[in-house]
Order: sequence, then structure tokens, then C-alpha cells
Amino acid sequence: MTGSPRVSIGLPVYNGENYLVKALDALLSQTFTDFELIISDNASTDATESICRMYASQDDRIRYVRQARNTGGTPNQNLVVELARGELFKLAAHDDLYGRRLLERCVKMLDEHSDAVLCHADMAYIDAEGAIIARYDYTMPTSSPSASTRFRSLLFTEGGDDEYGVVRTDVLRRVRPLGSFYNPGRPYVAELSLHGRFLQVPELLYYRRDHPDRGDRSPTVQALCSRLDPDRAGQSTFHLFGEYVAAYVRAIHRAPLSVADRAACYRAVLEWLAARGVASALRAASAGGRREWKMPSSVVAAPPPDRAA
Repeated sequence: MTGSPRVSIGLPVYNGENYLVKALDALLSQTFTDFELIISDNASTDATESICRMYASQDDRIRYVRQARNTGGTPNQNLVVELARGELFKLAAHDDLYGRRLLERCVKMLDEHSDAVLCHADMAYIDAEGAIIARYDYTMPTSSPSASTRFRSLLFTEGGDDEYGVVRTDVLRRVRPLGSFYNPGRPYVAELSLHGRFLQVPELLYYRRDHPDRGDRSPTVQALCSRLDPDRAGQSTFHLFGEYVAAYVRAIHRAPLSVADRAACYRAVLEWLAARGVASALRAASAGGRREWKMPSSVVAAPPPDRAA
């Protein structure tokens, strides 16, 4: 490739041979074509390397990087952000699927709304075979003009995988890189929301795969965080959870907020801690790495991923 692409897609992967081909096919068949695909292989021991090299030899939009050793999920994800050359950035997972118009629709909305920093599309959950389980109903007010409203909505919920939306790269680099403590994606996305609105394309274009081998399946916080970063091995749940809480506070401190918004965000953190209770939060944290997703009571029909627009 010559010149800088409009969009950089970052795909960190470790031992992803099971679903990688389908993810690559979905990304490379996007109707929006001005992108680079950065694959960072975290020293995989399966067929991931051969798959990536084969695809890279066939499409010059692919930049394949292989780590000499497994650095953990968090450093690998942060690396693809560092390597990005595009004005916009999209994180991709090797086991998810993407509608063909996902990039096109998200880029268009960001072009039309200069005050927005992130755009994602409606999402459905699929199983290991790719069958749709349920559709996610995104109701958070992250498009609000109020920074404190956006922040609060992300603080009190598990969110809707906004981390996998299309983000303005310059904003992404102004926030603290993804951490490797308990549930690091939540304060990461919350900090992004302090820099601008999120947009949501009202079309089903993102398919989040739920399967037993997903990277966030670990029996304890310590086990999960060790997978995110091997240097975390041996750290206590209290320490890992404490960093999680502190990340929200740091995000508020770092963000370009008005005095009123900053005070409202700090109040939200205090209310969140009071509502959940530190003791109960620690018990929940020690019971497992990340709360399991629970299927909604009603399953919404949606088109199969391979026929998505």
C-alpha cells in the first residue's frame, strides 16, 4: 500500500484458526475499501500464522505482524492501535462477523457528525456455528450532548461492545491505553465517551460470537488478567479491582470537561460505588473474570450473518 488509508482495522489474535478465515473474509469484502488491516499474531501455535500469511500474500491491504512471544491480550491490542495509520480505527476480533456495509455506514455517519468520536452498528449474538442467538437492544444515551450523561450510562451498565466501533484515531490516542486489570474495556470506553458522542447505525451489521473458547472465559479475575498480561500473575483481586475503579477516576481527571461535567462524573462514580457496594463488587470479581452474558428474554429474528447487508 502507498499513502495512508482512511480506516485502519486492527485485529489482534492468538490461536484463532477456528474462526479467523470467516472473519478475514467478512472484513476484506467490505463495501468501503479504503482501509488497511493490521493483524498482530501473539505467537500463535496453531495454523493462525499460515492463514494470515496466505491472506497477506493475496491482499496488499493486510499488514501482518508476528510477536516473538505471547505478550498477552492487552499489549497485543494496544499494539494495533499504535501501528494504525488511518484517520479512523476499528478494532476487530478473529471470532466475530461483520456485515458488508459496516465500515461504509459507520464512516458516513462520522463524516456527517464531526462532534461524534465513535460509531457502531446494531449487534446480534451468534453461537459457535454462526447461528443467531439474539439481537442486542442498544438503549444507552451515549449520543447525548452531555458528557456526564454519556459517562454515567456506561458506568452503570456493561455496555454494547462500543470498543469494537469505528473511532477517530486521534481521540483513541488521547485516552489511556487499554489496561489489564479487572474488566478494563469498561473504563476505556467510558473515557472515550468523555471526548464526544457515540453514534449507532440502526442496521444489524455486527455479529458477536459467543463460544466456549472466547478469550474472556476464565475462572477467576487473576486468571483472566494473567491472560491479558502475563505480568499480572500473582496480583490480588483487591489490587486488580482497585485499578478498575481508579481508571474511571483517572479518565475524568484527564478529559477536557467543564467544571460542572467533571463534578457530575465524580458524583456518578461515588453513586456507583455506593449502589454496588465495594464488598459485593469484590465478591463478584473474585467469582469470575467477566460477567457472563445472559440471553435476553425475547429473541429477535435477524438475517444470517453471511447474508448481512
